[in-house]
Amino acid sequence: MWNVEQKSAFKVEPKLINPNADDNAKRLMTYLCDIYGTRILTGQQIGVVSTPELDILHEVTGKCPAVYGFDFMNYSPSRTERGATCSDTDIAIDWWQSGGIVTFCWHWNAPKDLIDLPPDRTWGSGFYTKATTFDVKKAMDDEESEDYQLLIRDIDAIAAELARLQAAGVPVLWRPLHEASGGWFWWGAKGADPCIRLWKLMYDRMTNLHKLNHLIWVWNGQHADWYPGDEYVDIIGEDIYPPERNYESQMERFAAAKSYTKMNKIITLSENGAIPDPDLMLKDNALWAWNCTWYGEFVYDTIDGRRVYAEKHTEREQLIKFYNHPFSLTKDELPNLKSYKLRE
Repeated sequence: MWNVEQKSAFKVEPKLINPNADDNAKRLMTYLCDIYGTRILTGQQIGVVSTPELDILHEVTGKCPAVYGFDFMNYSPSRTERGATCSDTDIAIDWWQSGGIVTFCWHWNAPKDLIDLPPDRTWGSGFYTKATTFDVKKAMDDEESEDYQLLIRDIDAIAAELARLQAAGVPVLWRPLHEASGGWFWWGAKGADPCIRLWKLMYDRMTNLHKLNHLIWVWNGQHADWYPGDEYVDIIGEDIYPPERNYESQMERFAAAKSYTKMNKIITLSENGAIPDPDLMLKDNALWAWNCTWYGEFVYDTIDGRRVYAEKHTEREQLIKFYNHPFSLTKDELPNLKSYKLRE
């Protein structure tokens, strides 16, 4: 049994950082706070090109995840101007309307200065530091510069997609500038300071200019030095890719995420490879709010032209256990979040 201190760590007030947050965002946050520490929401990231993940998961487990992960990558202007197309916004609207929860990240292709050398520095990998010479510090240091104005252009382009989701009533677990401290993405390549300033710029522009009041801001910088402050973060996420078939609870990373703030904030496993074992999560008190398994090889193989469940990272029986465990919540178990009761 938990002691009082352990239990209190999972008591989070459903107060969003945006004082003008809309009712659906408040309902979703209230629900997350209500179940935090008692259940984990099952989650899955969508594929960028094809999206067989849900069909595979349902075939194996008989269930659908509660949380579906999407990516604004192919809405990035430096991709759309090269012919990229995307339908994630539309799929996300359908998912919410069918009773699921939506989370978005953004593999933000650098606004310019793409190296475009095959095989691994092409424009299509322009969110990676190795594939662009775009300098985020230089851009953030000069608000009159072309580079800064291109950051604004890109933020506004994604704000337009978020506005479509808001118009459809979809609250979004919004996770931009992820994994910044790793340095492998251009927004983290010049250290913490310009990245924190970019986070604050994005928050201010999306919230105060574009009036996007349906967002729950999920920060995923993965290091205390990169934390922009409690007033800019609703939820803290960690992305964890353990060795294949390693089902540990990742309690050390859970504790690290909690240490970024002195407040009680929800902690989530915003990306994962192998899925932690729910029994170990309960044993170690590493009670992630949701998980979001990455797509492609983390879910399926293609054998003789047929897609089959891939056991490379999470074995079939382990997946079935996770989706059917009393600690796990699947889509069919979600309440009606469009009418979920707000706290007084």
